[in-house]
Amino acid sequence: MARLIIKPKDVEIILNVSSSNGRKIIRTIKKAYNKERHQIITISEFCRYMGLEVKEVKDELNEFYNKK
Repeated sequence: MARLIIKPKDVEIILNVSSSNGRKIIRTIKKAYNKERHQIITISEFCRYMGLEVKEVKDELNEFYNKK
């Protein structure tokens, strides 16, 4: 099943940042999209904001989580 949402841990993996920076990036994206604190960020929203390709991000996450 394909994932729809992105979590701070995923941001850490993709951007190679600390956990606090991963959370900060999620907060920044939520603010940019006028989302409330309880609302989620999708992978496509994250990619659009960061200027990344959705397929590359999904491939990177799949590779990381399938190694475990």
